[in-house]
Amino acid sequence: MSANGLILEGGGMRGIYTAGVLEYFSEHGIYFPYTIGVSAGACMGASYLSRQLGRNRIVNVNWVSDPRYISWRNLWRNGQLFGMDFIFDEIPNKLVPFDYEAFQNSPEEYVIGTTDCITGEAVYYRKSDPGYDLLKLLRASSSLPFIAPIVEFGGRKLLDGGIADPIPLREAEKEGYKRNVLILTRNSDYRKSRSRFPWLLKRAYAKYPKLVETMLHRYEVYNETLAYIESQEKSGNVFVIRPQEPLVVGRMERDPRKLDALYMQGYRDAGKLMPSLQEWMGSTAKDKVSQ
Repeated sequence: MSANGLILEGGGMRGIYTAGVLEYFSEHGIYFPYTIGVSAGACMGASYLSRQLGRNRIVNVNWVSDPRYISWRNLWRNGQLFGMDFIFDEIPNKLVPFDYEAFQNSPEEYVIGTTDCITGEAVYYRKSDPGYDLLKLLRASSSLPFIAPIVEFGGRKLLDGGIADPIPLREAEKEGYKRNVLILTRNSDYRKSRSRFPWLLKRAYAKYPKLVETMLHRYEVYNETLAYIESQEKSGNVFVIRPQEPLVVGRMERDPRKLDALYMQGYRDAGKLMPSLQEWMGSTAKDKVSQ
């Protein structure tokens, strides 16, 4: 059991699918000794590890209609489509309180992936690291280019974790987790295309040429990672959970009904795949992957 890790892809509002899967896991006491996520995946994973059932649904469905969460007004006023202060301060500290103590005391290691704007490389932060700042790191990992500002932390300038390492399977393997469960937020036939506006990237991030290079090659990294995942899946080293029905939710979706439907899709998919997952892990529904 201890060799199993959990990897959470990002995807903006598509991350509500991941929330549905994790809700099912929580209800059945399924946790992993090592969880790593980027962007929206990292955000959903935090409430999962704090054992706050239903919190992801409340935050990302019930509050999404509030213009402070996501709106063009935010972009015009603050240069942020997503209200980062609202999402990473007011919600967790006032409106839907996050249980920091439960999160910190949970036995699982939790890793958040970010992208260093200077080097263009992925940087990972572990819950066990000194100076770990959960909300600051979640904000950094979720700061999409163009629609969110760069986050400074620990002497680095950081952006969305999905830029440099969109599905951090190899990082989990480097940490010693050779068998991993992956929750992806795209259908199986999806492949990423190259940027249609390279000139805009170069202009907007002229101070960060290595970041631009990483963004321009992101589609290649993403598609190569999918090919690697497919090979590892055939070898029995990974178990993939991804949307089984066509997606109708985009990265910037604001319709609560669509988001809730995708949440329930993730919940149902987890339930349908549970017998196969149990067999893959060699466990029963009552077993916990970590105590």
